[in-house]
Amino acid sequence: MEARAELKYARISPRKVSIVLDLIRNKPVDLAMAILKHTPKAACESLEKLLKSAVANAENNHNMDVTKLYVAECHVGPGPILKRIRPRAQGRAFRIDKRTSHITLVLKEKE
Repeated sequence: MEARAELKYARISPRKVSIVLDLIRNKPVDLAMAILKHTPKAACESLEKLLKSAVANAENNHNMDVTKLYVAECHVGPGPILKRIRPRAQGRAFRIDKRTSHITLVLKEKE
């Protein structure tokens, strides 16, 4: 039995998100929440909301015990890239890629 939550089209680079996901992988939910609260990274805010959503899904949809939950899998993939143009010297244009992420969190119960 597993509970999952997904965040699609998050306006943050997958590279930045994966650094934080490595910190909470295979950790109990309460410890993962504490890590996200006290880590000064941009991805932590959206990941905290996603973790709360996954816990609520586990509790309400699957009748799982919240105290036994842990982060079984978490991964991030690239979403569509927003391409923007920045003016540069001598009339040239410079492309800026604003990357997006698709983040997935899966919670399971410890036996």
